[in-house]
Amino acid sequence: MKTILYVKANPKPNELSRTFQISEKFIESYSKKNPQDKIITLDLYKENINFLTIESIQQIFGPKDESSKNNPLLSYAYTFAKADKYVIAAPLWNLGVPSILKAYFDYITVKDISFKYTAEGPVGLLKNKSALYVSARGGKYDTEPMSNFEFGERYIKTILNFLGVVNYSAIFADGVDIMGADIKQIINTAVEKAAKLAEIF
Repeated sequence: MKTILYVKANPKPNELSRTFQISEKFIESYSKKNPQDKIITLDLYKENINFLTIESIQQIFGPKDESSKNNPLLSYAYTFAKADKYVIAAPLWNLGVPSILKAYFDYITVKDISFKYTAEGPVGLLKNKSALYVSARGGKYDTEPMSNFEFGERYIKTILNFLGVVNYSAIFADGVDIMGADIKQIINTAVEKAAKLAEIF
């Protein structure tokens, strides 16, 4: 049995979020294909993720032992490290990810849980895991010049790679805010891609 951590970063409900319309279809299709797997859904807005404070930084970067596993501030990092696969659903906002998602990564990018320092530099500890990033983007960011302004996927892919997750896939619904765009068709195409990817993820 595999554990899937489904991270949602949008305050909108599923029916109003174009990103979630795609990611929910992926989760639905994956569950049908892999009924034995466990899916943990983490809605960051419902979790009310906060920014790190000086006190939380001291705890997060303190020593890791058996007692630290019971620290609520470290629970996100331990849960992330234990999962086998990740589905991260977040729209592109202002050329990047929603700030709450960045705050979440600050909680899970923790020395001796998700990465470690060595004589050669930092090394990710999350090996042999897979990740999917799902995002609806207002413009067309798959080609230049707009691709130069897209920092959402660039951040997600880079931070996951830093943590050791190199088996990475992405599904985008591009151009959903362009006047005259067939938004329904754009979303449907992305949903179809999600259903197909769920077969092999």
